Amino acid sequence: MSQLDALIVKVDDRLANPGDMLSLNGHIDQKSFSLGDHDFTLPKGIDYDLVLTNAGEGILVTGIVKAQADGVCDRCLDPAHLDLSGEVDEYFLFEEPQKVYEDEADEEEGVDFSLVSDDETIDVADAVLAALLMETPYIVLCREDCKGLCPTCGTNLNEEDCGCAATREEQQILEGPFAALGTLDLND
Repeated sequence: MSQLDALIVKVDDRLANPGDMLSLNGHIDQKSFSLGDHDFTLPKGIDYDLVLTNAGEGILVTGIVKAQADGVCDRCLDPAHLDLSGEVDEYFLFEEPQKVYEDEADEEEGVDFSLVSDDETIDVADAVLAALLMETPYIVLCREDCKGLCPTCGTNLNEEDCGCAATREEQQILEGPFAALGTLDLND
């Protein structure tokens, strides 16, 4: 997975009281990112439109992230263009939660949270990247009906039919377990 440069927001007077909100929008000039074995370029970077809300126990960050990504089609290896739009939903607590009961402690172990730093800032870069990654498909296609490459000769089946599939089908009929039945004379 890739990383973004820090996108630091100061939790100041604008977010001092529960219910206070701060709009934050802008552009990150990120050139690329990776997900698994896929590498993507971002010709126009990443745009974000976020709202930070003081929710009493922390800062709730919500909003939208948009980017255009270019990668390689998994079926035909041609270029693939993706329009990505993801939702940001991250919570930054002012203090680490106290464990009250042992049962609650077991439930909270799986809960992932971030904290507002000691210098009263939050870095929303990871939340922006996570939203983008969540919208990136695991199987990248140049188009939904991509036919891929012929496994026999490597021809791009989106551009032409090489005939290998018909040849394979004929070969399977001639070599199949019932091929001998084709030579029987049933008129006797």
